[in-house]
Amino acid sequence: MSDMITADLVDLDLSADTKEAAARALAARMAALGRVTDLDGFLADVAAREAQMPTGLDGGIGIPHCRSEHVTEPTLAFGRSAAGVDFGAADGPADLIFLIAAPAGADDAHLTILSSLARQLMNTAFTDALRAARDPAGAAALIRGEEPSAAAAGPENSVAPPVAASADDATDPAPAAERPFRIVAVTSCPTGIAHTYMAAESLENAGREAGVELVVETQGSAGFTRLDPAVIAAADGVILAHDVPVREKERFAGKPTVDTGVKAGINRPAELVAEVREKAARGEVTAAARPGSTPVRRTGGPGEGYGTKLRTWLMSGVSYMVPFVAAGGLLIALGFAIGGYQINEAAPVTERFDWGQADSWGALLFQIGGVAFGFLIPVLAGYIAYGMADRPGLVPGFVGGMIAADINAGFLGGLAAGLLAGAVVLAVQRAGVPPVLRGIMPVVVIPLVSSMTVGFLMLVVIGKPIASAQKAMTDWLGGLSGGNAVLLGVLLGLMMCFDLGGPVNKVAYAFATGGIAVQDPSGSAMKVMAAVMAAGMVPPLGMALATTIRRRLFTPAERENGKAAWVLGASFITEGAIPFAAADPLRVIPASMAGGAVTGALAMAFGSTLRAPHGGIWVTFLIGSPFLYLLAIAAGTAVTAGLVLLLKGMRAAAPGVSPAEGSAAAPEKRPVAV
Repeated sequence: MSDMITADLVDLDLSADTKEAAARALAARMAALGRVTDLDGFLADVAAREAQMPTGLDGGIGIPHCRSEHVTEPTLAFGRSAAGVDFGAADGPADLIFLIAAPAGADDAHLTILSSLARQLMNTAFTDALRAARDPAGAAALIRGEEPSAAAAGPENSVAPPVAASADDATDPAPAAERPFRIVAVTSCPTGIAHTYMAAESLENAGREAGVELVVETQGSAGFTRLDPAVIAAADGVILAHDVPVREKERFAGKPTVDTGVKAGINRPAELVAEVREKAARGEVTAAARPGSTPVRRTGGPGEGYGTKLRTWLMSGVSYMVPFVAAGGLLIALGFAIGGYQINEAAPVTERFDWGQADSWGALLFQIGGVAFGFLIPVLAGYIAYGMADRPGLVPGFVGGMIAADINAGFLGGLAAGLLAGAVVLAVQRAGVPPVLRGIMPVVVIPLVSSMTVGFLMLVVIGKPIASAQKAMTDWLGGLSGGNAVLLGVLLGLMMCFDLGGPVNKVAYAFATGGIAVQDPSGSAMKVMAAVMAAGMVPPLGMALATTIRRRLFTPAERENGKAAWVLGASFITEGAIPFAAADPLRVIPASMAGGAVTGALAMAFGSTLRAPHGGIWVTFLIGSPFLYLLAIAAGTAVTAGLVLLLKGMRAAAPGVSPAEGSAAAPEKRPVAV
């Protein structure tokens, strides 16, 4: 740690008023010492990491961090702000700000040192001492652990290292009533540097206070040491505090489990310990993913709002549905291209197939695509339920989704079936059951009861009303014309560009694909699909054009991203604009939405149609009115590029701001004493 932070990397009077300004002020000190080679490139990496999840922690701490190719050696800078800087913590601004910079290939030893700092931040005596530090040298020494200050690390405040249970302890034959409650935990975060180890320290402290044995496996950037299988086997409960998939999650199968975000492990560890004990008392267990399975999105912690959880569940279903949409839609579109628009009337290829006839090959592609499309609603419902209740939700989710497809309840029916299935499974899991039945709950009782309940509700209670609503929406869509269709194009364009591939974008995309997920979609449904894909191409194309026209307004990293954005935009990968939006959301997102709205409106006005759900310009031969369609994309791209250049130009023209600082992530430079 001695080389990682020095007095030159400490600012006890940090005057920044935003997190971007704070990061720039501290990063500038790193750059002055030669530890950061490209200030703007490094700040773009910091902003990208911040966009994944806010780095503010309760207790007035901000800990922005990232791994970057622009860092020469692991470095830590510290700033103390009298006014406080908002890093997204629930309890307000941070006055203690640590900027951690790790090289892209940082060695394990340095990452271990960084993890030790993260653990220190859970010690209130340490943070109080930093708030009272009078000079940079003293603060740097305190962080390095070189100052033997009782206030910083007194015996009453020091945190003992966690003592992992041994295999002998784990197999202690004493009954549970005569030994402490045992918990195993896993913590992990996207970067694996800070939150992973802070959550571990927080959970260990809470375990000691609650009188339980708690052992943590940290799955960080420095790798991870697996918990002893005997310790896991002897555990009475499991806490998974993570924002990336838990590695080898199947090890914890059959245990009472609390699955939440890593910040919950930092901010409310005592609640998590209490929750897992309550689950164990009820006999509630959660099955882990099978070895080699693909994990779904985390279902959300108990402290998160219902809206956040609902969005996560829906995104789980949509993310698994999209590959079926893409494969099935493109196969159907190719079938039409090869066999003509009467190919949907062709005989099944199992009855008639001629190797030398194009019509037969077109029919083959069309019919395979139709089979893929048949999975859309069941997969959507099944994985919404999976996102809510893990593996036990799959069976009732797929059953409910298939019923929704059979009764023509469509996309809305799939959403309802998935949410119902997840809710029913969660309700069954919370019901108290005799110990003799616990072993068969996941494989017999839960699938049986939940499938019967969901099937009854879908077939008898809510299925028909949802099907009627779906038909009414489809009829309304089919009747759109003129100004109404243009307004729908504007709305869809705004949604596609609002969060650049996020939940709102996916809602618009799912609405469009749901309309064409039939063998004979209406013309209006294909117009909606065309408008959605065209609008989704605009943000990356617009940013690529802007970086080409006025390069000086963008950082070197952004100019490189602009080159890739040409291909990403042309391929209908809206996420290609995310690096720009992460660095400058207040200019990039409004400009993208304006261009998307123009493109959506023009595509609807031109009457362009699209049967394929994906492909960008590479499926232009499948588009109705292709030249007008490309014109709509070009117009939206020009609007986005022009607006973002205008906004950045206004910023760059402000006094004291250099051209490349025309972004929200590049605020006004301040003089730095080093």
